[in-house]
Amino acid sequence: MLNIACRDVGPTPGGLAGACHAPRVSKAFTKEDAVDTAVVVPGRAPLPAGASNYVTPRGLELLRAESRELARERAEAESGLDGADRTHALMVLNRRKADLDERLASAVLVSAPEEPGDEVRFGAEVRVRGEDGRERSYQIVGVDEANPGEGRIAFPSPLARALLGRRVGDAATVRTPRGDEELELLAVGYPPPENAR
Repeated sequence: MLNIACRDVGPTPGGLAGACHAPRVSKAFTKEDAVDTAVVVPGRAPLPAGASNYVTPRGLELLRAESRELARERAEAESGLDGADRTHALMVLNRRKADLDERLASAVLVSAPEEPGDEVRFGAEVRVRGEDGRERSYQIVGVDEANPGEGRIAFPSPLARALLGRRVGDAATVRTPRGDEELELLAVGYPPPENAR
């Protein structure tokens, strides 16, 4: 039960006849040591509204490996950290794990077609030639697997959308910051399951 001390200070402008205050509470019973800053965890790459979370076999394995790594990091934080550092680390890891679990639960595995043909589909590796004559290679992958520096582009990206459904010899127009660029599709392939990069 909280005791509140009041003393009479006579009439006040608000019509109250006294002032009340709670007695000081020992610091041992406050949360001054608690982590009071909001935990900010960078979000995962967003999926477009209503889009399925397509993943390649490699992409699914990367998500599973990330889950194993988060479990290892959590065990390390639980045993190796104390106090506010431990609390903060566990809050960050729990948020990352929740986001990852949501992605894993919504993952739709798309394996390479049995008879791939020359049409660009999800998971395809493509080689294109730009208007400048330069050839570039890409693989169309899920949003979590995308890494443009390695030539892996997410299926909702403008470049992937321009290429999907095209066949060798087709031209595709992609909108870039420099304006529209026409690409010629030179080759389409699919990685074999055992070598799916």
